[in-house]
Amino acid sequence: MVERKNDVQSKQKRHRSKKNSDAFLCYYQHYLKHDYLKTPTMNIDNTQSQMRKGVLEFCILSIIRQGEVYPSDIVEKMKTANLNILEGTLYPLLTRLKNAEFLTYRWVESNSGPPRKYFSMTGKGLAFYEELEATWNELANAVNTLTAPIQAADTLTNVNQ
Repeated sequence: MVERKNDVQSKQKRHRSKKNSDAFLCYYQHYLKHDYLKTPTMNIDNTQSQMRKGVLEFCILSIIRQGEVYPSDIVEKMKTANLNILEGTLYPLLTRLKNAEFLTYRWVESNSGPPRKYFSMTGKGLAFYEELEATWNELANAVNTLTAPIQAADTLTNVNQ
């Protein structure tokens, strides 16, 4: 009876051990499959995109602050400034700004199709814009301060060559 009990316990231990090693193997394969062990690489396109997204709202509000505007005009002005934006990105942003009561709009009949929605800034939107503008100026000054020594050194290097 004692031998049988030890035999059963031994089998149970082997089963648990196999079960644990199977679980570890499964976890390890998952770990490798998802590249957790690889060193992350920096992608310049992603970084540039994130930087542009950070100023997108401010730039759009800057355009609207100049006067009533149609969304395709915003796209064109952004493109002229080399900040390309798709209408699929613009419309949700305009809706969010309108829902926050920063923008208002009016419908204008069009000779060449459906009515057009023209956006303009509200008083609340202007106050929000002014806060963004102050933040932008602080950030731009900080970045210029931090990068100025590098730019000066690069200029001296290029002049001496």
